[in-house]
Amino acid sequence: MSPPPRETGSGSDSGSGSPDASPTLRIDRWLWAARFFKTRSSAAAAVTGGKVHLNGQRTKPAKAVRSGDRLDIRRGERRWEVDVLATAARRGPASEARTLYEELPESVERRGREREEGRARRLAAGVGRPTKRDRRRFDRHSPD
Repeated sequence: MSPPPRETGSGSDSGSGSPDASPTLRIDRWLWAARFFKTRSSAAAAVTGGKVHLNGQRTKPAKAVRSGDRLDIRRGERRWEVDVLATAARRGPASEARTLYEELPESVERRGREREEGRARRLAAGVGRPTKRDRRRFDRHSPD
């Protein structure tokens, strides 16, 4: 059995024992525990690649994240803006992961709008193989 995960401290408050010091966790580990990425290495690659911003600034995978921080996360065309509510000692089920953050209302609205636009684009483009009915219509109107 492996030892429990270590939490990282940042600067002077690591180990100070002050009551206002909230627990911290590496940002790549938090992204993995919150289920934004399937692996820690993909989370670290996203952070290194500038796809994750902590409080509006680029960061490194070892940077400590704590409750109250704001993250801007991009994966492909998807984008989330979340406030960190808690840190997790381990990666748990999705229901537990959702308790680690709160997505901003503007982010939820934007993602919903983008999803609808993407759906409309796919339908308008006529993507996919024609159905038998479509082929019959095409054959009926072709000048053969």
